[in-house]
Amino acid sequence: MADLVYPPVVGAARTLFKALDLRFDIQGVENVPREGGAVLVSNHIGYLDFVFAGFAARPSKRLVRFMAKDSVFRHKVSGPLMRAMKHIPVDRAQGEHAFRHAVDALRRGEIVGVFPEATISQSFTLKKFKTGAARMAQEAQVPILPVALWGTQRLWTKGRPRDLRRNHYPVTIRVGSPLAVAPEEPAQAVTARARERVQELLEAAQRAYPATPRDDKDTWWLPAHLGGTAPPPPAGV
Repeated sequence: MADLVYPPVVGAARTLFKALDLRFDIQGVENVPREGGAVLVSNHIGYLDFVFAGFAARPSKRLVRFMAKDSVFRHKVSGPLMRAMKHIPVDRAQGEHAFRHAVDALRRGEIVGVFPEATISQSFTLKKFKTGAARMAQEAQVPILPVALWGTQRLWTKGRPRDLRRNHYPVTIRVGSPLAVAPEEPAQAVTARARERVQELLEAAQRAYPATPRDDKDTWWLPAHLGGTAPPPPAGV
């Protein structure tokens, strides 16, 4: 079935990006497979991360089907759009259904997007990864595509008001080489490899990021280890 809704939504997002004068620095888009299934895994620092992670796949003419909590699909505005774009609802009480849906999509040659931290990291550091993405990749016999985002938290993140003014914010995106996954490798080991690669990409994105806080009140979007005032990660994370 043709995608009748997704391309116009992408077009609307591009118009918004232009209106906000976002300054994109995207590297590694050549690593996005032009055909075949893959599990895209990304860090999660803002509510619009699915837009930016999906944006990195557009040069390869791919549409990413993201897994998202089912409450988004029940919303009267976002719900119809999410279903029309063939994203995948996740009911945490019945996660197996979403898992099977994702594996089927991967086997059909789709790219499925996953945020393996499960929730936004308010410390803006990488949290522990859940193993679902690795298990999906193993069952569908597809690679994992690691992605790191930086700067997206400045637009809209948990615990902060959204800022969709024309602030010319930089957004840095790094896409790594696909990680081959063997069916016999323990899912925990695959997950550890994926997290390590996303961490490397995140650090590269942070080093390349051209902006610094405007003043002492603008340090909230930087983690403590980079001199910012974001909350520390929870103990054991």
